[in-house]
Amino acid sequence: MFSIPQRAGRLCDGSMTRRELLQVGGCGLLGLSLPSFFAQQAKANEAPKTGGKGWGKTKGVIFVFLQGGPPHLDLWDPKPEAPEGIRGPFKKIQSNVQGIELSETQPKLARCADKYTLIRSVSYSPKGLFNHTAAHYQMLTGYTPDRVSPSGQLEPPSPKDYPNIGSNIARLRPPDVPMLPFVMLPRPMQESNVVNKAGTAGFLGRAFDPYYLFQDPNAGIRTDDLVLRPDLSRDRFKNRAALRDMVKESMESIDRQVSSYALDEYYQKAFNLILSGRAKKAFDLNQEAPTIRDKYGRHTFGQSLLMARRLIESGTRFVQINWPAVANGDPNSDAWDCHAGILKPVRDLHGPKLDSALSSLIEDLSDCGMLQDTLVVAIGEFGRSPRMGVSTSGNGNAPDGRDHWPYCYTAIVAGGGIPGGKIYGKSDAHGSAPTEKPVHPIELLATIYHGLGIDPATEVMNDLNQPRPLVDAKPVLGLF
Repeated sequence: MFSIPQRAGRLCDGSMTRRELLQVGGCGLLGLSLPSFFAQQAKANEAPKTGGKGWGKTKGVIFVFLQGGPPHLDLWDPKPEAPEGIRGPFKKIQSNVQGIELSETQPKLARCADKYTLIRSVSYSPKGLFNHTAAHYQMLTGYTPDRVSPSGQLEPPSPKDYPNIGSNIARLRPPDVPMLPFVMLPRPMQESNVVNKAGTAGFLGRAFDPYYLFQDPNAGIRTDDLVLRPDLSRDRFKNRAALRDMVKESMESIDRQVSSYALDEYYQKAFNLILSGRAKKAFDLNQEAPTIRDKYGRHTFGQSLLMARRLIESGTRFVQINWPAVANGDPNSDAWDCHAGILKPVRDLHGPKLDSALSSLIEDLSDCGMLQDTLVVAIGEFGRSPRMGVSTSGNGNAPDGRDHWPYCYTAIVAGGGIPGGKIYGKSDAHGSAPTEKPVHPIELLATIYHGLGIDPATEVMNDLNQPRPLVDAKPVLGLF
């Protein structure tokens, strides 16, 4: 598994990483860590029952995070009538839904527009200089960062951070079957040397971190930590459970002490996760037909979305797919940060990969009957500036590049109770500001919680033991 800088195998306070929780070669690890993880899940406070339109329609979420800031005008909100220097180099094409037009860079998504909704009015006004890392933090946690450096970057991940939305969901809506609750792949979020900010459980604790599958699914996946060690047979593994039961029976006081946590249930979940092989099977893309893999695209992003479908199908509650390039990387090697030369990368690299993979995921979920209760969200931390060649974030921009633009951009949402074939909200003639139904990214997170049957106002205690809502926003019920 990929190693993240500053994420050693064990924390300085001695607590276990998620990888260690799942390495069950020793009785100590299994006896203390994995069952404790399930215990913490079961003890989590249930969200208040609220109801309303779309409430509880979602069973699983695939969050496609297009880190780097994709250009909305060149993908999903074309403005061919705008002046030169705004409309961009691409033509618009008609989708299979009358009135919905996309850029010519997205022909496959145009053919399945009846299955998703375009939110063309995502918008927020940043506080100060707001580059990728700070925008990541807001998009994935629902909170703005306390401290932003002059460069717009944040400090590395901290136990004081607000948790990623997937961690909150893993805590409040654990899977119904023995399965990994929250998986993140194929690489961490990153801007320069700030790695995986907003990609942890923060003050919830490491037990609710995602399972980090930082590998390339297109190159094959190693799942050594989801199988028994070669020297530990299945029978021997089960015998350890029997030994634990015998010790419990002979130590009544300890038994009474631990019985309140219903440890039997948590041990059984731990055993089942390993012995059933459910997670390991979900990671095996070789079980998919070659034609399906080809349709998604034989590249990291495409195979990651296929993996996400398999994980949701196996019971995972939340999967986050990060665009597999550093947010502020080189556009000619898959980064969305197109401050210059937008034509070639969007036409030949990013556009086709996004188009093939996202359209295939949506169609695949629809064909197998999963789209009705699986919510797919595809969004970046911001869009790109309508006018080319201008500086909006302190960066230099060539005449054929676009800078960061959080004031108006587009998201795709599909399934989970949200009907397809719609446009929600509207941008102005230049794609620079919403003119109808603006949607803040935090409201989008509130909508995800709502769809899962979790009240966004549910309180969680932060690192200072202060009550805070999951997000301080209302769901966008008009999407349902």
